[in-house]
Amino acid sequence: MDINSNTLKSIYTGLSTAYNGRFTSVQTFYNSVAMTVPSTTAMNEYPRLDDLPGMREWIGDRVVHDLSAQTYVIRNREFEKTVSIKRSQIEDDQIGIFTPVASQIGQDAAEFPDQLVFPLMKKAETVKCYDGQYFFDTDHPGYDENGGATSVVNFTDGAGPAWYLIDDTQAMKPFVFQSRKKFALTAMQNPDDPNVFYQGKFVWGVDGRCNAGLGLWQLAHKSKATLNAANYALARTAMQSIRKRSGEIINIRPTKLCVPPALEGVARQILNAELVNGGDSNVWAKSAEVLVIPYLA
Repeated sequence: MDINSNTLKSIYTGLSTAYNGRFTSVQTFYNSVAMTVPSTTAMNEYPRLDDLPGMREWIGDRVVHDLSAQTYVIRNREFEKTVSIKRSQIEDDQIGIFTPVASQIGQDAAEFPDQLVFPLMKKAETVKCYDGQYFFDTDHPGYDENGGATSVVNFTDGAGPAWYLIDDTQAMKPFVFQSRKKFALTAMQNPDDPNVFYQGKFVWGVDGRCNAGLGLWQLAHKSKATLNAANYALARTAMQSIRKRSGEIINIRPTKLCVPPALEGVARQILNAELVNGGDSNVWAKSAEVLVIPYLA
C-alpha cells in the first residue's frame, strides 16, 4: 500500500468509524446511579441541596435558603489511551488487524465512567461527603417528623457481599459523573510527525477529562447483611423514612437493586419470583429492578 494523504485519511476514517460504532453501542451502568454533569472548568462546586426544606405557604416575605454556605468540589482528572501502528504494517496492507483494536478503544472509552463510578461506590463507606460523615454511614445528621435533629442510617454492616438499593427517579442521584472533555479519537499520522520520522510509527489515541464524585447519600443504601427478603425490606424502609429539614418525608423510591454477579440468583429470586415459600405470593415481586454490575464483584 502506498502511504499518502489519501491513504492515511482513509485509514483514519476507518478506525474512527470502528471506534465510534463501538462507543455508541456499548451497554453501560453508571447512569443508573450517577447523574452526568457537564463541566467547563478545572472543577465543579456543588451546593448542598439536601438541606432544603419543603414548600411553605407564602405568608409575608419569602424565606430565602442559602445554598452557598456549604459546598462540595469535584476536580477533573485527565485520562488517555494511545496505540501505534508501524509504517511497515501499513505498507504491507495489514491495517485490517487494527480495526478491532479501534473498536476495543471505543468500548473502553464508553465504559470508562463505569470504572470511575463503581469503585467509588464500593469504597464509599470510607469516603466522607459534605456533611462530614462517610457517604455510607450509620449516623448521618438528619431530621425527625418535627424537624428535630436525629441520626439517619444508609449503611448496614455484615459479613456478606455488598448490595445496594438506589433511587434513580430524582433529579439528583447518589453519585456524579462529571464530564469536562469527552473522549475522541485523534491521530498523529503526518509523515513529518516525529513519531513517524524517528520511529516509523503512526499513532492514534483518545484522551478526556472527567471524574466521579459523591451526590446525595439519601438516595442510596449499602448493605453487607445477607441479601434476603427481610433485609431487603429493612433497607427500603430506612430509605423511605428519611425526612427533610422541615420534617416532611422525602419521596424516595428504591427502584434499583445493584448486586455483584455472586448475588444475581438470590436478587432475581427476591424481585422476580411470583411465588415463594412453596406457594405464597411474593410481596416484593417487581418492587425494584435487578442490576448485575460486574464492577461490584
